[in-house]
Amino acid sequence: MKTILIADDDEDVRTVFGMSLERYYRVLEAATGPSALELTSRERPDLIVLDWTMPGSSRIEILTALRQDPLTANMPVIMLTGKEEEADQTRAAALGAYAFLVKPVSPPQLLKTIRQAMGEKGVAG
Repeated sequence: MKTILIADDDEDVRTVFGMSLERYYRVLEAATGPSALELTSRERPDLIVLDWTMPGSSRIEILTALRQDPLTANMPVIMLTGKEEEADQTRAAALGAYAFLVKPVSPPQLLKTIRQAMGEKGVAG
């Protein structure tokens, strides 16, 4: 079973997404930037759903760290944000983010994006 890391400081977001994804994937959760990096290093998830701004990290620090590590450089990352700012999207895309979704994001929309990022067939909602 593939593993997804949901890294978001909002417990409700982690819970809703975790519950909707757990029937398809093994789900890990992190509430801070440092814990997301530690879990990624230890567990090597197949994909990360990453909140744009989290405690313990700058706006782009986690994505930059992932791209600098040869073991995670090509790991798909889906960025989540509460604000729709083109400059943020451009910056995330330049660092190799697969997608940039603006909250609120529905669980079916997230599942579809995850499956697309991992090249999976049979996208369901």
